[in-house]
Amino acid sequence: MSVRVRYAPSPTGLQHIGGVRTALFNYFFARSSGGTFILRIEDTDRERYDPRALQDIYDTFDWLGIRWDEGPRVGGPYGPYFQSERTALYQKHAEKLVQIERGYYCFCTPERLEKLREEQAKRKEPIGYDRHCRNLSLEEAERRKRAGEPYVVRLKIPLEGTTTFHDRLIGTVVHANKDINPDPVLLKSDGYPTYHLANVVDDHLMQITHILRAQEWIPSCPLHVLIYQAFGWEPPEYCHLPMVMGSDGHKLSKRHGSTSLIEFRNAGYVPEAIINYISLLGWSYDDSRQLFTKEELEKLFTLDKLNKAPAVFDYKKLEWFNGVYIRERDKETLKKELIPFLQRDGILSNPITEEEDRKLTACIPLIQERLKFLTDASQWIRFLFQDLLPYPVEALVPKKGSREEARKTLETLLSTMDQWFPKDPHQSEEFLRTLSESLNIKLGNLLMPLRVAITGSSVSPPLMESIQILGREETMKRIQRAIQLLSE
Repeated sequence: MSVRVRYAPSPTGLQHIGGVRTALFNYFFARSSGGTFILRIEDTDRERYDPRALQDIYDTFDWLGIRWDEGPRVGGPYGPYFQSERTALYQKHAEKLVQIERGYYCFCTPERLEKLREEQAKRKEPIGYDRHCRNLSLEEAERRKRAGEPYVVRLKIPLEGTTTFHDRLIGTVVHANKDINPDPVLLKSDGYPTYHLANVVDDHLMQITHILRAQEWIPSCPLHVLIYQAFGWEPPEYCHLPMVMGSDGHKLSKRHGSTSLIEFRNAGYVPEAIINYISLLGWSYDDSRQLFTKEELEKLFTLDKLNKAPAVFDYKKLEWFNGVYIRERDKETLKKELIPFLQRDGILSNPITEEEDRKLTACIPLIQERLKFLTDASQWIRFLFQDLLPYPVEALVPKKGSREEARKTLETLLSTMDQWFPKDPHQSEEFLRTLSESLNIKLGNLLMPLRVAITGSSVSPPLMESIQILGREETMKRIQRAIQLLSE
């Protein structure tokens, strides 16, 4: 049978790193197996449903360059792919369980259930349903149902014995039935299914062959297996993925840093770095190789290279991956990716002008090797596009130097500008080296006041190339301003 896997997010919040890893592992497994990758939207929680979260699912996949074979927007033979559009299917299957006596109608009111919980808490007993309606005759239950009495459908959990399932990664798991939530609700009084019913029905009807999901779902797995057995269906193969932990050994959360993908996008990460790094959280091809393209992972990913141990999310390691992929970018692609961040920071207009485009194209080679994040570009090139922000006049003065010396240095540079203003940056640097020797000052002490005057900072992209992009008139203006500051 051909591999069929699914990623089934709930549109109730932003896509986070753990969910994205689950999606990627399912996607790569499908691609490497010649199988089918399905996107299913589990939107039966109507109270928490958020259309922005649904859009975030689409945006996440678009940004990562991941395409699903069946699901919203593309359709498929097992649709619809929104659970909220499949309620009649769940109702039909819940009714079937009642008819074959593997489920039953429960008419307990919310008030009775609340009182039951309170009494159990007082007696320090486990909190759970007491199976009050389990032994109602089907005739009696049907009569009360026809009379309009609100009801839910519950699953009959076996009172004795164990439930066993096999997991591809952790092996065979045996669970005592008495420890499973007593007779959980499958169909709510509003006609909507609980997660457990919808999940099992959809996975069966969509012919899912493998379920790859986080290990936090292991406690729910015996219940899911019992639902499969109640219907007389064969469960898919399970593979519960290792947890993603923070550096402190606890499950990755906001206290460790960014966790939602949109935060990483806004921070200037590129999709290749996210895909590469996340794919190594719990999976490895060998003991040494780290860099993989999406296309390589589509061929190389296998379940037998998953690790049982929890994976630790290392923000510094992800930063390294990001820098690697930014440095490998072709110049035109990098320019397109930088524009939205530069517009967000108020450096470029929207749309950008021809002059801005010229400057940006020219400065990409100067900063590309320095970027760890796309957001870093603003700090490196702002001086090329905007008049300088105020800088302290003392920044113009080299260590152990004086204002007077810095002023004279800039006056000399201004008067010799015809000889050093960049035509060829290497020739300019050679002239300035000779000039520093004739003035008997270090080259660094000659260039530092110039660098600060031009860029507003003692750290900048290559200076002569930057001056070339800035232009002669603006360069003269900034040197003159610095001289004026030092004279005041």
